[in-house]
Amino acid sequence: MSVIMSRRDLDFVLFEWLDTAELLQHKPFDEHTPETVASALDLAEQLSTDLFAPHNRLGDLQEPSFDGTTVHVVPEAGVALKAFAEAGFVAAALPEAVGGMQVPASVFSAALSWFHAANAGTGAYALLTTAAANLIAHHGDSRLRETFVPPMLDGHFFGTMALSEPQAGSSLADITTRAEPQDDGSYRVFGRKMWISGGDHELSDNIVHLVLARTPGAPAGTRGISLFLVPKYLVAEDGSRGERNDVTLAGINHKMGYRGTVNTAPVFGDGAFQPGGLPGAVGYLIGSEGSGLPIMFTMMNEARIGVGLGATALATTGYLKSLAYARERLQGRPVGTGPGSPQVPLVEHPDIRRMLLAQKAYAEGALALVLYAARLVDDAAAHPDRADEANAVLGLLTPIVKSWPSMWGPRANDLAIQILGGAGYTRDHDIEQHYRDNRLNPIHEGTHGIQALDLLGRKVLMDQGRALGLLGARMADTVQRAQTAGGQAAEYAALLAPRVARLGEVTKGLAGLDDPAAVTADASLYLDAAGHIVVAWLWLDQLLAVADKDGPFYDGKRSAAAYFFRRELPTVDPLLNILAASDRVTLDLDASVL
Repeated sequence: MSVIMSRRDLDFVLFEWLDTAELLQHKPFDEHTPETVASALDLAEQLSTDLFAPHNRLGDLQEPSFDGTTVHVVPEAGVALKAFAEAGFVAAALPEAVGGMQVPASVFSAALSWFHAANAGTGAYALLTTAAANLIAHHGDSRLRETFVPPMLDGHFFGTMALSEPQAGSSLADITTRAEPQDDGSYRVFGRKMWISGGDHELSDNIVHLVLARTPGAPAGTRGISLFLVPKYLVAEDGSRGERNDVTLAGINHKMGYRGTVNTAPVFGDGAFQPGGLPGAVGYLIGSEGSGLPIMFTMMNEARIGVGLGATALATTGYLKSLAYARERLQGRPVGTGPGSPQVPLVEHPDIRRMLLAQKAYAEGALALVLYAARLVDDAAAHPDRADEANAVLGLLTPIVKSWPSMWGPRANDLAIQILGGAGYTRDHDIEQHYRDNRLNPIHEGTHGIQALDLLGRKVLMDQGRALGLLGARMADTVQRAQTAGGQAAEYAALLAPRVARLGEVTKGLAGLDDPAAVTADASLYLDAAGHIVVAWLWLDQLLAVADKDGPFYDGKRSAAAYFFRRELPTVDPLLNILAASDRVTLDLDASVL
């Protein structure tokens, strides 16, 4: 049994719960079969096990370095990424019209979980490229699509997302990078970016930067932001690599975890290179001027779901490794036995089982959340008549999909370290690296607080709460089916239903406040409560799929559901109480007293 990911869990979610076989009967996925899905998962397991996992520790210990000219990454990363592209994974989820395979998003996410778990640092280069290629395919003009998408899908060009700047951070309204139009329709880009993953390396022939910048006369704020494709090397008309574009590095950032992915501070247009003898980095407008942020959200939302998937995968591999250790490590004796009795495996101790069961509940609950969201993407494509509802629910869930696994995945990894004890705190075991790698996920692609503001400040209130109503209807359907099923499912439905109702009441109360700051001051608490309620709902829905099936696997699902409903779901009550009381302890706090 692999300690990278659980294939049995992936099969359960895809085929026993989400009914992927039914999905594959509809266009645009009807050229795939359950057998081809199984083959894709087999290949993902093989590549991640053989080429990604073996250098996970090496990439962490020998993190990328910059000698002032070149970024150096361990060569094993290049070998793995080449195999990833040659196997078709970069192109898998894109439309056939641009050279993709139109694999369902839910299946693609399940396959990618292997690479996230095996080697998050190396996998990030490929996953950024997939998202960038998808954006160009959907929003670029025909010239950009024909020039850049095919070599990205082949793994010859890699992609990045260049948003943040040193002085702006997550406040994109304050970016200052500028793009000046040229007579030939191109632009010259000038500015500095920060925290750009994969921003420079020698792993590919070219790097395609998607850069947010302002054009002359653009209005202040986010409405004045445009999106540009800025390659490291220009591309000739015949597709060959041309002269070096004016994209350089101020340096690289040295991270707590995720070290295998180089994180850079790129500079555009500093004069180190002058293509065509003119200053500035050559860039090409994607879409229209001023539409940069809405277009970039195509990639950002995809990346946010990817962050949730990555956090889930790292939680899962940490759980599997600590479970294997607990089953093998002999330590201590059962309560009530004498010192002469034989030692027992750690897993025989109730407190160890508690920590393992908590990890299982977090990791498998997160997997259900992420793959459910991916299935909404598939439903919108396969059922156009239901696309509006699917997209509305997906939009509401996206902040939760990004943030809930990102908060509880590291918690699972923390428990894994605890199970190994002193061994877990050493670099001789993978567990501590998984924790450090996972700790990035509550930060990048929008921090936990930013996701909370998006959820409470925008998503649940827009369109008079329509999306929240649609999600509530789905929850109510699950509750009704659980009540009909009886037994454990009905017991948990009785615990879930009042919390769903209370969340709705609290939401209405917050929406009625006159002070916008008071509405969002505790948005993070709202996200925490809503996330737990959503995951509890998905656990109940999975429990209905388990039904009365026999065997240790299904018993494990029942136990994890029991843990979540009895020990995790009740924790939302004090959070909802604080929100309902409109407590102002942080809002009225004088910052000078801190």
